[in-house]
Amino acid sequence: MTQSKPAAAAVATAPPTATRARSPRRSVLFFAFAFAVIADPVSSVAYAIEAALRALHGDLALLLPTMSLVIALVVLVTANYWQLVRRFPKGGGAAAAAGRAFGARWTFLPIGALVVDFVLTIGISIAAAASAVIALFPGLAPYRIPLALLLLVVVAGLTWFGHGGRLLFAVMTVAFVVISVGVLVLGFTAPHTTGHAAATTDPGRSGVLAVALAFPVAMALATGIEAPSTAIAQLGQLDDTHRRRFGRGTLALLLVIVGGLTLALTALAVRLHIGIPGTDSTQIADIAHAAAGPGWLYGTFQLTSSLLLLAAASSSFQAGPGLLKALSGTAERPGVLPPVLGRTNHHHTPYWSVVVYLAAAALIILAAAGQEQELVLFYAVAVFVSFLVGLLAMARFAHRERKTALAWLNGLAAVAVAFTLAVNLLRGWPMLSLAASLLIAAGLYARWTRADRPTGIEDIEARAEAD
Repeated sequence: MTQSKPAAAAVATAPPTATRARSPRRSVLFFAFAFAVIADPVSSVAYAIEAALRALHGDLALLLPTMSLVIALVVLVTANYWQLVRRFPKGGGAAAAAGRAFGARWTFLPIGALVVDFVLTIGISIAAAASAVIALFPGLAPYRIPLALLLLVVVAGLTWFGHGGRLLFAVMTVAFVVISVGVLVLGFTAPHTTGHAAATTDPGRSGVLAVALAFPVAMALATGIEAPSTAIAQLGQLDDTHRRRFGRGTLALLLVIVGGLTLALTALAVRLHIGIPGTDSTQIADIAHAAAGPGWLYGTFQLTSSLLLLAAASSSFQAGPGLLKALSGTAERPGVLPPVLGRTNHHHTPYWSVVVYLAAAALIILAAAGQEQELVLFYAVAVFVSFLVGLLAMARFAHRERKTALAWLNGLAAVAVAFTLAVNLLRGWPMLSLAASLLIAAGLYARWTRADRPTGIEDIEARAEAD
């Protein structure tokens, strides 16, 4: 946002005390924004490592190389969103990039993928939160599905009150990180016990092939990377320069925290011989229990991980309905979806859109019997469609502007994302996730065409966040 000359002069001549007063407020805003936005990828640590180990058939010897490859790909995808934030400081993400690189009709592919991704994020986060509670209180195991549905309804109900919980989400993220560090320190220095999992389950097989086939499942860890590039649209009180700084700072923080926690917890699992968990536990719970024992630290770890997962679900319960609301249009701007999906309460919550996501998430929780590991297989499909489109768009921009190094970087990342997507689709059932994304994209495109192709569809994600 360009300042007028009087405004610019006022800033230049502002008293030092005013400048110092703004700085702490901006720091608090960055804290609330960054740690709330990264709740989703940080919460993915709770199930991504276990997903990789299951894909490796319990082979601990290959777990660290697998998760290292996952983090390497996360770095490549993050580098692309670093460029997206620079190019689109008002928000927009992959949808804005696709629309401007290939034409407005291509905007619907990442939008369709994100609609499915929001549903899956809610479902898997709620199921994982229920698993964390059951690991702490095994007596609740027979009530897994009712517990998950109860948590789902509670989180959806809290969405009624709008975005007021963003600072609370940030606190939950910080609490989980702090408690995780405590568990890691204790686990590496004075663990309570060790597990009995074998270092390798099949020493005769090809480790390279096993890792290549297993790491795409664990790419659920990458979900949420796109959030900073769209969420910066909420920062209307900042100019473009500061929105870029907030977006890029959040991406850097995401990479450090998610990468650090993932690799550290993976290394601790290998060190303590923590294999595939039993029916009523999770691997991350077993790691914490082996490191800290059954005391208060373990209980706090389970509690904070559960709350963080609920925060991730709540974040998607806000972003998903917000996107449907933006697609429904306004009195001044024609929409693509029926106006009923844009109706809001006095907290600006599009309640019918919330009901749509509530019903969809409930269906997938029931279909998966409340088991988050059943849903992980579908997770790294829809969002990777969005990643792929965004990477191809940024590669095209770089090629047009003769930025050869960036074009090669984006091309390399696109190949890696396409490989990940292909391997996950070859597992069979994840094709449903891709089919749902394509059907929603096609349906939205058809409605957009019937509505005489209203302009500005490329900025739909930015409008959804800004609203």
